[in-house]
Amino acid sequence: MEFKPYSFLSFFALSLLLVFLGCKSQPEDQMADLPRPEADHGGIQLPDDFGAIVVADTLGRGRHITVNDNGDIYVRLRSNNGMGIAALRDTSVDGRADIRESFVENSAGTEVKIHNGYLYFSSPTHVMRMAMQEDELIPQGAIDTIITFPDSTAQGHSSKSFTFDGEGNIYVNIGSRSNACQEVARSPGSKGKDPCPEVPFRAAIWKFKADQIGQVQDDGEPYGIGIRNTVGLTWFNGNLYAVQHGRDDLHRFWPDLYTPEQSRDMPAEEFLMVEEGDDFGWPYCYYDPFQEKKMMAPEYGGDGKTQGRCEGIKSPLVAFPGHWGPNDLMFYTGDMFPERYKNGAFIAFHGSWNRLNFEQAGFKVAFVPMENGQPTGEFEVFADGFTGPQQVVSTRDALFRPCGLAQGPDGSIYVVDSQKGRVWRIFYYGENSGISSEPAEEMVADAGDSEPDEAMSEAMAAGQVVYDQYCKVCHMVDGSGVPNLNPPLKGTDWVTGDKERLIGVVLNGLSEPIEINGESFQNAMAPHNFLSDEQIAGVLTYIRGSFGNEAGEVTAAEVAAVRGEAQ
Repeated sequence: MEFKPYSFLSFFALSLLLVFLGCKSQPEDQMADLPRPEADHGGIQLPDDFGAIVVADTLGRGRHITVNDNGDIYVRLRSNNGMGIAALRDTSVDGRADIRESFVENSAGTEVKIHNGYLYFSSPTHVMRMAMQEDELIPQGAIDTIITFPDSTAQGHSSKSFTFDGEGNIYVNIGSRSNACQEVARSPGSKGKDPCPEVPFRAAIWKFKADQIGQVQDDGEPYGIGIRNTVGLTWFNGNLYAVQHGRDDLHRFWPDLYTPEQSRDMPAEEFLMVEEGDDFGWPYCYYDPFQEKKMMAPEYGGDGKTQGRCEGIKSPLVAFPGHWGPNDLMFYTGDMFPERYKNGAFIAFHGSWNRLNFEQAGFKVAFVPMENGQPTGEFEVFADGFTGPQQVVSTRDALFRPCGLAQGPDGSIYVVDSQKGRVWRIFYYGENSGISSEPAEEMVADAGDSEPDEAMSEAMAAGQVVYDQYCKVCHMVDGSGVPNLNPPLKGTDWVTGDKERLIGVVLNGLSEPIEINGESFQNAMAPHNFLSDEQIAGVLTYIRGSFGNEAGEVTAAEVAAVRGEAQ
């Protein structure tokens, strides 16, 4: 066959046209293969051309999530009628789970991961696993206990999050018991213990054998220390990465050194690359994102200006605003999203509870562009709007709190919420798909000190002043507390019951976890015996008569009597 010039040119032009038309139709083709997103993306905002569906809802308080190669989903739960893991399967191929089962007793765990044919999961004192069978949604057989930690590690920062390096090792977070290792926990002006006895047994990431049953903490070794608490950690391209929860209460405990605004924004939440032997400085140091360096903590002689012993301590890859609560970390390796997302890091921020009298913040999924394990630009907000349009003064005000992340086999991303247990699946629909999100409604929460009600008794009004200064940051403006951390002050016999017990808690503090209405609360409460009898009587009268409580007044004489017995 003889090719004539005009025939070849015509064929070439036609080929170009077909290529051009093919490129133009890509969004439609890609969208045709994906589930249509929810009209409101399940209540969240995403970048243009990204959309979300709700895979499952009301699972219970979700923590972390993992997805099997066949698309089965496993969500670790904090509460779900006593069950600890939700298993989800989509048999209708619409992206939404139509089979939903639960297994494993609820043990207030956080982590769940699939590794070498096993489903690994953790509780505050154990790392466990169950063998998975092909095509079976629920793992069968006995639960192997890989690591048992001391019971004391269930107090304070208790999440035993973990990751694997692919070479037979598992890396487990053992968070700190305390906020800043003070001599008197969470107390104004209390110095820090030096050296801090928690390190390296806690506030560290420890390395163990991934497949060895029956290990205890002494069988492992610290890999990186001085890390206050990391709920999200992962191994990527030969390195361990983690996101650290920074310390609290710079202003509340050291008002002469830090302003409320500084305490709101500092210290940074840190995105770390952890190499063996690294020490990131807790409790002696914190990262100041404005000075861009590690500073000496006030408990150890710092004044907000002095580096001292913290000079040379390793800095984070990225510093995020204080108290946002990074709870999971995932590197994107899929092919669905645009190329700029490849090998970048997604971080789920659970949201703050301790920004003093300012609105709470965080509650979003951020993205950090990366190349060769290092950031190549500023972080950006990828998913937002989880809180809904209402004001967020207390964490319980938020509709949703993103807590866990996972990548599906097709490259979509899953996000799980810890308020109600909603699971989103996020797709990319192609450039110029026409898919977009409505911008979040801007609202500013007022968590400031309120004026006492004119109808209040004198004791109630005086008590509200004490509450605003010393109690509200932990127990919230509405007395609702913070899930799993700080107990609520409403609807509990701890407040409305025995006065002497309640007075004793304020005077002596509370160091052990307590359970209220089936929920465990971990944070220690410092003794507040520096308050006068009149102040304690006032604040207890206030909480016993507020937040829906209708209990009787506490008198200064009653406080004095309990104080005298303690002495």
